[in-house]
Amino acid sequence: MSVVHLMHELHIIHGRGTRRSFAAMATLSLPLPPLARPQALSLRRQGRQGSSGRQLRLRRAAGGAQASYRGLDALYDDGYGTVKDLGHYYKAVGELAKHDGGPPRWLCPVDAGVPAVGDAPVMLYLPGIDGMGMGLCNHHKALGTIFELRCMHIPFQDRTPFEELVTMVEDAMRAEHSTSPNKPIYLLGNSFGGCIALAVAARNPSIDLILVLANPATSFERSRIKTLLSVFSPLPDRVSIAIAALLNYNIDNEMKMAWSRMRSGKHPLEALSRFTSNMASSLKHSKMLDKLPKDTLRWKIELIKEAASYANSHIQSVTAEVLLLASCADRLLPSKSEANRLQKKLTKCRVFLFEKHGHSLLLEHGVHVSSIIKCSCLYRHSKHYHRVHDYIPPSATDMKEADKISRVTMFKTCPAMYSTTADGAVVRGLAGLPEEGPVLLVGNHMLMGTELIPLGAELLRRRKVVVRGVAHPLLFPRKARTRSQGHDMFDFINLWGGVPMTLRSMYELLAAGEFVLLYPGGYREALHCKGEEHRLFWPDQAEFVRMAAQFDATIVPFGVVGEDDLVNLLWTFDDIRSVPLGRKLLRAYSNHLKLRDTQEVIFPGAIPKITGRFYYRFGKPIPTKGRQDVLTDRRAATELYFDVKSEVEGIIAYLLEKREEDRYRSILPRLLYRAVRGSKTEVPAFNP
Repeated sequence: MSVVHLMHELHIIHGRGTRRSFAAMATLSLPLPPLARPQALSLRRQGRQGSSGRQLRLRRAAGGAQASYRGLDALYDDGYGTVKDLGHYYKAVGELAKHDGGPPRWLCPVDAGVPAVGDAPVMLYLPGIDGMGMGLCNHHKALGTIFELRCMHIPFQDRTPFEELVTMVEDAMRAEHSTSPNKPIYLLGNSFGGCIALAVAARNPSIDLILVLANPATSFERSRIKTLLSVFSPLPDRVSIAIAALLNYNIDNEMKMAWSRMRSGKHPLEALSRFTSNMASSLKHSKMLDKLPKDTLRWKIELIKEAASYANSHIQSVTAEVLLLASCADRLLPSKSEANRLQKKLTKCRVFLFEKHGHSLLLEHGVHVSSIIKCSCLYRHSKHYHRVHDYIPPSATDMKEADKISRVTMFKTCPAMYSTTADGAVVRGLAGLPEEGPVLLVGNHMLMGTELIPLGAELLRRRKVVVRGVAHPLLFPRKARTRSQGHDMFDFINLWGGVPMTLRSMYELLAAGEFVLLYPGGYREALHCKGEEHRLFWPDQAEFVRMAAQFDATIVPFGVVGEDDLVNLLWTFDDIRSVPLGRKLLRAYSNHLKLRDTQEVIFPGAIPKITGRFYYRFGKPIPTKGRQDVLTDRRAATELYFDVKSEVEGIIAYLLEKREEDRYRSILPRLLYRAVRGSKTEVPAFNP
């Protein structure tokens, strides 16, 4: 195992403002891939800005099918799940404690690599009361891919006061702001670091900051730490800290992680080995405490008391956007109740609750900070978030999370997808789709849009194509609170790059060469009535064909049918309209949802029925390159529009007829087929 540099120092800023330059801080024998030696920060930044554009031009020139977003491809490796246990963290902390010294400093994690995203914003990690700059080790690669990551490190022997630590962060932040005044700066504060982040934000309201706070220690005065101190005060410092570390660590989450690995197909002994390895590593953690100075615990407690007091007294001055990550099973701080309190105090605060996680949230299994930032629409490169230009595609972990949510739907519906080649031949699979954009996919909705998840997941999995859907603004709520029970539909719309339905959004997506998903029937088609399962509700306007022609986009009509929408409708707006006061109720409901027209609509009442199979077919691609007549002649645009609509209707009729030939249309034959050949085996369908 080769020895690699774990961290490289950018610079050290002493508490009193003295600035020095250093080369490398520590070397460790760890299972990390060797990386090239980082060059000067300014040179690396300039190289990234140029290389991402060159990569995109080369990919398009080569005819690659993968979409690229600021140099980042869909399903990129974010590094989550590659760390088998916490041994590497404890080993790194032990080495730092053994060889460390000097004042606080900024470190660049080598395993974070160089950001793959062009013009990546800066993220400053502010550690917990331990001061170790390694507290973000599980997220180095994921965050280092989309941020320029720097980690604050405070040695155990250091005695820099709280306000000087705040000044150190301000110096780094203001230097970055002077270089890129239009870019936001991210502060990721863990526990004690959350107090530093709030203090910095309160003192610098004119700088564009985004705070990500993990169990901030602003609740110190109401915490169990004070009780623990009174109980364990007669004991040596290292014993008290060791006990606090064990409470800090959530054993329940370790058991959950082991069980999750067994459910995913891993051998039970492998899952048990990982569980015992993590627990053994945490117990070994106490060995490094022998190196602590005798007054460390007393100093740390005074530091956190001052930090919490300062942050709470200045919290009304914080105007920055805040994403608060709170553990409901925190044994050290009342993080859940503190999240409720802070959300009332902070004007722009969103809370993400982790039901079964402890205080060491960033070290625990199943916490994906980069995904949460993307779901919250907080990742941006300028002063305002732009859904097209700031979009980051789903990572491999995002795809795994989507599979968890959609596993039951995919298993029950077993989607069969067909496409049409340029010569008109219908083939199983997606070979008939264009290789590169701009592409406009135009099709029909099933009830409640149930076809969306399989459609987006299959195109991403098979072709690594992100389909950017345009949807009603109702599907883009600003959620103030989210729970960690898995991403919901709204999160996936953000992860998959959905945008609110406006002509400007479509214009920008097609101009960027994207695969755009459009349902002209909109919500009326997704909330259809009884007997309207396969009917199109398209408007008469032909705007989308003109816009496609403006960018030489390829239009791909498609149709989808299921077992007639998988549910039996109990009532729809037709039924409600017929009862007394029904029309007034529908009108008030539609006004509340701010629907785009006066069409009365309401979410239907339904009960599930025996699950059928989904059938998709993408029609023959219709190129618009050279169709200037569509731009200048209204009649030509209307003819093309109705050609696309007729093609979708023809595809629906084709699927309704051909599904009768599918031996595996019913769920029982599909279950038997997969029981014999494996649960991931593709089930045959009809011959095209």
